[in-house]
Amino acid sequence: MRPIVLAAALWMALPAAALAGPASNAVKFFYVPEVKFEGDAKYRDRFTEPVTKLFDLNDQAQKNKPDEVACLDFDPGLDAQDFDQKTIAKTLKLAESVNGDTAEVTATFSLFAEGDESKREMLWSLKKIDGKWKIADITSKTSNWTLSALECMPDKAPE
Repeated sequence: MRPIVLAAALWMALPAAALAGPASNAVKFFYVPEVKFEGDAKYRDRFTEPVTKLFDLNDQAQKNKPDEVACLDFDPGLDAQDFDQKTIAKTLKLAESVNGDTAEVTATFSLFAEGDESKREMLWSLKKIDGKWKIADITSKTSNWTLSALECMPDKAPE
């Protein structure tokens, strides 16, 4: 009887990350063991429309003007440019909500050990395609923007 009580106590003490599952694992990949830039072409197979369109435009902008900042001048999964990897790994919490072939994963974390301005809440929207979770969009609840809504005009000169 005692092992059951212990197991129940341990289960109740698990952090919010325990609510994570397969959809959360698709998101976790971009945070730990190291932060990865979502727009990197080598990760493109982990995404689907509408964000793949933005990433393709960003690639085109980099190709057209390699000496200039492309459309994505920050890391979308972090809603930032600068961060401390150890702090992200230590504070990252993931919670997912699955509804058939769609899911939402909320990632909360801090960019740095101190300061409320370094706290982030990101909402990742996913679709299951051929049995795999792919990221369809990323929304910053902290800064109130959605990745698919960002404009990227690779052929237009910056103003």
